[in-house]
Amino acid sequence: MDFGIRGRKALVCASSRGLGKNCAMALAREGVDVTLVARTKKPLEMAAQEIRDSTEVAVSCVAADITTDAGRKAALEACPEPDILVNNAGGPPPGNFHDWDRSAWIAAIDANMLSAVLMIKSVVDAMIERRFGRIVNITSAAVKAPNSVLGLSSGARSGLTGFVAGLARERELAANNVTINNMLPGAFDTDRLRHLLDDNARRARIEQIPAARFGGPDEFGQLCAYLCSAQAGYVTGQNILIDGGAYPGTF
Repeated sequence: MDFGIRGRKALVCASSRGLGKNCAMALAREGVDVTLVARTKKPLEMAAQEIRDSTEVAVSCVAADITTDAGRKAALEACPEPDILVNNAGGPPPGNFHDWDRSAWIAAIDANMLSAVLMIKSVVDAMIERRFGRIVNITSAAVKAPNSVLGLSSGARSGLTGFVAGLARERELAANNVTINNMLPGAFDTDRLRHLLDDNARRARIEQIPAARFGGPDEFGQLCAYLCSAQAGYVTGQNILIDGGAYPGTF
């Protein structure tokens, strides 16, 4: 299927590795020019070169921290009017809520809620004017099935989820072909997961997944590319769980 987005421009946050990089790669394979953003320059440049080597699109990158005003400004200067925005930020560390002080909560909210809200605010009006826009926020399956260990993540990301639920349904956006959706990843075979789980924990986690494996980051990227496609204009305000069937609920 041709996704109908060749020649569009995408700004992909936290895209030097993992799910963000695979979203950028999938978009590039659809002919989208991509701008990668991450804090650390060397892995960012390596990711950009990998995408250049695999595709024929224009790939740029900017080392910036989008949780800061300066970082968001740098990202938007590198890609001033994106047709596609993928919001992504690493999750805060797991732990016990008794140990999280106000500064820990503010850092989580800045990274996993407010940075996305402010990036959306910066790009959405121009998307409305052009009558095309795709915004995808990478959140977490913990929004759908919270657990206390990931309380910082699920708390902050749930705030973003609530904000998007209202904004995406504004007629000014939806009627002008501007969509906002959230992707909720479960367990994917990324550096973060490998860092968090030892071999025994990995096996135990896989036992809980009906698909009997961790997700491949490329699978995640391909779903992101579809949500950014011309064909996905009737999909907005949705929280799309991609977890190999691990969530046990009906809704």
